[in-house]
Amino acid sequence: MKPLLLILIYLVAVTLPLILSWVTGGPPRPVLQEIASGLGILAYAMILAEFVLSGRFKSVSNSVGMDVAIWFHQMLARVALVFALLHPFLYGGTPSGGTRPWDPTRALTVTTDFTALASGIAAFALLPALVLFAVHRDKLDYNYETWRLMHGIGAVVIALALLHHAVYAGRYGGHPVMVWVWIILTGIAVASLVYFYLLVPLRARGKPWCVTSVTQLTPRQWEVTVAPQKGGGLRYHAGQFAWLNIGHSAFSLHENPFSIASAPASGPEVTFMIKELGDFTRTIGGITPGTVAYVDGAYGNLSVDGRSEPGVALIAGGIGIAPLIGILRQMRLTGDTRKVRVIYGNRSEEQITCRDELAAEDVTYVLSEPPPGWTGESGMISPTLLDRVFTPEEMRDWVFVMCGPGAMLDMVEDHLIARGAPSDRILSERFQYD
Repeated sequence: MKPLLLILIYLVAVTLPLILSWVTGGPPRPVLQEIASGLGILAYAMILAEFVLSGRFKSVSNSVGMDVAIWFHQMLARVALVFALLHPFLYGGTPSGGTRPWDPTRALTVTTDFTALASGIAAFALLPALVLFAVHRDKLDYNYETWRLMHGIGAVVIALALLHHAVYAGRYGGHPVMVWVWIILTGIAVASLVYFYLLVPLRARGKPWCVTSVTQLTPRQWEVTVAPQKGGGLRYHAGQFAWLNIGHSAFSLHENPFSIASAPASGPEVTFMIKELGDFTRTIGGITPGTVAYVDGAYGNLSVDGRSEPGVALIAGGIGIAPLIGILRQMRLTGDTRKVRVIYGNRSEEQITCRDELAAEDVTYVLSEPPPGWTGESGMISPTLLDRVFTPEEMRDWVFVMCGPGAMLDMVEDHLIARGAPSDRILSERFQYD
């Protein structure tokens, strides 16, 4: 799906309840009260849309890229939070009570029935907590799987609480048409979680994979290769990533996203490069061949397949080399004759991986902590370095594929755009690393 089409679908989805509320609503009230209701309706619709913007829908992440999908998810969550927090404070005046299910005159603004308000109060308290826990997840002392479970359960509780609040306390939500609209939209949102946490694992259970090798590349980087046990394999483009679950049930939350370092043309086996960072990755070295695994993918748009640019620039920071190695391998296996140039940054020399394989390419190594006698580039990947490595024509005409820490990618993207590189020729994928 095209990005513009996705944006249009999103705008229609989140504004539809607002439009229908206006069409089915009663006489207008004071402006602030109408704004209050409008903000509440928009916040609820945006929260429901967040379920689909989580990055697990391939039609979304593969169209706009995982970076954009997650950024959109995070940004709109904050906007929805602001709308939701402002919503109750704009009504003003004294709330009016009334018989249930609703006053047919629709003259009420807010009910005094606490049972109808309690669900809204609960959502009002839970939503900021959900957003704050997501924003500061890396600083909290619990593992990724626990956070995923809490985040998913919290989102469902908030959605159901808002459904009750909109139907029983909302001036517009009590209309029969709007009741069904909110039930359907909430059902779709919750069903998306059911799909990914129940139906996708159920399907994966019938197509298990098996670990065939675990190889240490550097002191903290590993290469894990898995193969399908029942044919089929994984359909993917070089540069994409997949969710990998090793040694757990297909329904387990112990799955993590990793970039694919192998090439589709190399056969059904899929290779991942993994750096020791979190709870799971620290155990990579203990995985034995033969361990059952499950793979869900592929995701992302970090691919040069089907592109016509005369050259491919690959810029990596740390373990961000993984998807770029996959692209290099695929280009070699398919006889791709486009020019390739690589910039590969690390903190120390021991972190450089696949050095023998990269020796055949035009590669520039950059170390922020170079050892004595280092002859490569020192410091950080910088605009000055980019200007030395690429000509103005190459910046304008080549496709740039990047993976690494956000600060590095922000700098590179800004500089390329300033030098005339079109944004559709800049593909990037962010992550955090030391």
